[in-house]
Amino acid sequence: MLQFFVKFSLSALMIVLISEAAKRSTWLGAILASLPITSILAFCWLYHDTGSVAQIAALARGIFWLVLPSLVLFITLPMLLDRGVTFVWALLVACGLTAVAYGAMMVVLPRLGVNPG
Repeated sequence: MLQFFVKFSLSALMIVLISEAAKRSTWLGAILASLPITSILAFCWLYHDTGSVAQIAALARGIFWLVLPSLVLFITLPMLLDRGVTFVWALLVACGLTAVAYGAMMVVLPRLGVNPG
């Protein structure tokens, strides 16, 4: 249970630090948020828990393919906000479109012979 609490606390701390940095500088917040911190933490936790480099390699491959549909969020959200859509609606629409992109990717990848994980 202690191990779970440590993982949870360190992961949450990273999110808080990024949001606090973004208050001071959007560029700094963007740089920190764009780093694959979550992925790195997941690799570390997975390695610590399993010692399996094969699982880490599979996770990294899956993350690579699934980063692509996540880009939909970062394209549509600022576009909608720049067009005057309120934040909540822009976020909801961007998340919805991102979910559709994830679904499409999960259909397309196996047809291309790619197993994302």
